[in-house]
Amino acid sequence: MPDSLYLLQLLLNGLVLGLIYALIAAGLSLLFGVLEMINFAHGEFLMLGAYAMCFTLPLFGLSYLPSLALSVLLCGGIGLLLFEGFLSRVQRGEFERGILITMGLSMILLYGMQYAVSATPRMVDTQFGFSGVAIGDIQITWARIAAAGFALLAFGLLYWCLNATEFGRCMRAIAQSREAALMVGIQPKKVARNAVMLATALCGLAGACIAPVQLVQPQMGQFLVFKAFALVLIGGLGSIPGAITAAVLLGVVENFVGGFFSIVWQEAVGFIAMILVLILRPEGLFARGNVRVG
Repeated sequence: MPDSLYLLQLLLNGLVLGLIYALIAAGLSLLFGVLEMINFAHGEFLMLGAYAMCFTLPLFGLSYLPSLALSVLLCGGIGLLLFEGFLSRVQRGEFERGILITMGLSMILLYGMQYAVSATPRMVDTQFGFSGVAIGDIQITWARIAAAGFALLAFGLLYWCLNATEFGRCMRAIAQSREAALMVGIQPKKVARNAVMLATALCGLAGACIAPVQLVQPQMGQFLVFKAFALVLIGGLGSIPGAITAAVLLGVVENFVGGFFSIVWQEAVGFIAMILVLILRPEGLFARGNVRVG
């Protein structure tokens, strides 16, 4: 019978991983709700956030917070360039065109970064090193604690933004009824630009948080973004709470499966869950509601 401390260790590590997954999935869900578009370059923004963390940490003496903040701002800024240069030319509903553009950008970012920094995986060190909190035989590093804390903070700010600010209310209005939003003077292009910047900033935060926890390499976004697509489908298209809930559950389940079975099953469990949900409940765990936050 497994030791209870081992099970608790798996649970804690799974929660941290799930919260990082949730940052990626929440951004994808937001983009689909506002633009009705799947961004296939989303994983590369996570990769850019991780490399930004990798390169800025030495500049700040391995200080975690300023490096993380700069990574988020950088990805949000690149998201602005992505929108102004490409996505602003894609009309709402032009699903295939959006897919082709973002897939092309994904390949450019992936192979461009591989050419610039090589495909060699990098370890990222921070001010925390490998120290952490020990409760008996249970250990969790400060890097994981910080990742979980900033993810929770981001979700709190996202909820506040979408519910209590004009910025967020405009996004929800466009997602629910574009025609009605136009009638009251909301500018769809401005709202779409804000949504893209917010989604890419969340992805940059995910990359910055995961950099001290896992190896950083150009392909890392490819590994994670397809899980995020599965999570958006499991949670329900356009439902941010659904995407977050599914992500946290997947992180926990993956960690338990990896703790007892082959890593092959650990990587497959999310897609098995996606297939089952699509068969049994095609609308997802939370029916689609267009940028629903509650």
